Amino acid sequence: MTCGIDMNSFDTGRLIAAPLIPVITGLLIMIAGSTRPNLRESCSLIGSLVTFLVVLSLFPRVLGGGIYDCTLATIYPGISLRFHLDGLGLIFAGVASSLWVCAALYCIGYMRALNEHAQTRFYVCYALSVGAGLGAALAGSLFTLYLFYEVISLMTYPLVMHHQDAEGYYGGRKYLIYLMFTSKALLLPAMALTYVLCGTLDFSFNGIVQGIFPANADPLLVTITYLCFLFGFAKSGIMPLHNWLPDAMVAPTPVSALLHAVVVVKVGVFATCRVMLSLFGVDLLRTTGLGLFTAYFVSFTILCASLLAFTKTNLKARLAYSTVSQLSYVILGVAMLTPHAISGGLMHIANHAFSKITLFFAAGCIFVASGKKEIPELGGIGRRMPFTMAAFGLASLSMIGVPPVSGFVSKWYLALGAMDIHNSLILTVLVVSSLLNAGYFAPIFLTAFFGDAPTGEGGGSLEKAPLVLLMVVPLVVTSIISVLLGICPELLLSITHLMGGS
Repeated sequence: MTCGIDMNSFDTGRLIAAPLIPVITGLLIMIAGSTRPNLRESCSLIGSLVTFLVVLSLFPRVLGGGIYDCTLATIYPGISLRFHLDGLGLIFAGVASSLWVCAALYCIGYMRALNEHAQTRFYVCYALSVGAGLGAALAGSLFTLYLFYEVISLMTYPLVMHHQDAEGYYGGRKYLIYLMFTSKALLLPAMALTYVLCGTLDFSFNGIVQGIFPANADPLLVTITYLCFLFGFAKSGIMPLHNWLPDAMVAPTPVSALLHAVVVVKVGVFATCRVMLSLFGVDLLRTTGLGLFTAYFVSFTILCASLLAFTKTNLKARLAYSTVSQLSYVILGVAMLTPHAISGGLMHIANHAFSKITLFFAAGCIFVASGKKEIPELGGIGRRMPFTMAAFGLASLSMIGVPPVSGFVSKWYLALGAMDIHNSLILTVLVVSSLLNAGYFAPIFLTAFFGDAPTGEGGGSLEKAPLVLLMVVPLVVTSIISVLLGICPELLLSITHLMGGS
């Protein structure tokens, strides 16, 4: 093991502990088993808290301009199992670890209220998925990133097909086929081409201007390699490789939150951003025109997914297409290659995560309390679940981009980036997409608070039951954080500055 940046054994231990603690947590959950549910769920909650505190302890060095770097093993010259933490990794690691704490508490209420089967398997896979996500966040090489990217697919498959019915098996099978096929058919060739052209799979951490590709690299091969990466990371949900995501909504709502906010889609956009900034570099993407091509391509996804969201009356399905659209904002920001745009894109990783997990938490809470899944059935639900729907409303405003909620800050910086490159088309996409967001979120909120309740339903509160309350608290917390990130965006901005943002 070789460690750089004057790291002592304590620093190394904390770096490795971040992805390792969730693995240990999963083992402890397995030992506790179904016969000791209180111990099992305590292990999940304590493991999430310890993981978050370990990640939090890594913040001061990185915010001070330092980094963590540790090579665990060299597989072959230029191919290593390497951990590295910089600003981009810190955003993803911070989001995943903090949201796991909220999700761990939420899962207890959800899984117990519905008396779900295979709860031990659920908690084990959940913990291991978060551990793999943190491993990806700390990846210092393409080989390490690919390894944890694949582990995430394998660990989340049992969660997607959790119900083990026809829909569950179909959704799980489609999920695995899409993600494993693209990673084998596109990512592996891209990695091979990168190694041939560059002689290494280690990322460049000397700024985002220069990547690892030599100046004399064949432009055609560079373009092919880039496109393989762009579409190979299918977890980012770029059309047309997005279809797995809506079908994965057959999973329990906490899994949907994991897919859309905590780990799965976030590792997709994180990996794409990492490759763009630390493998290719801003200069190469600009001179080859690949940056602008990517910006236009994901703009199509932003608009098309927003339009598809209008056609869905199932609440989780509408949120799923919203996610497909919102993910592309992250890639759009990086693809514009300006400091303002990159800041907006990277901030949206966190801003979207806290807002979207609130939305899915609310959807799950509504289902547990009332059994309702369809939007037209939600008449009057806001009056019976005021905290849940108020949090849903705040998170919706973030998705739309209304101040002072966090989504506004992301879109503001994306708009500044579009103006920096004098691109009115991308600016128009941002404005139109925000109007579309408002168009499919507003009816949900209006129906919930001003719609008529179905005949025969009482008017009492649905949030008083202890298990439901256990679900309401996390979603209120995440909605408040989404507001605070909008009012006080300085922390996220300072982290993006470390990556060359504005």
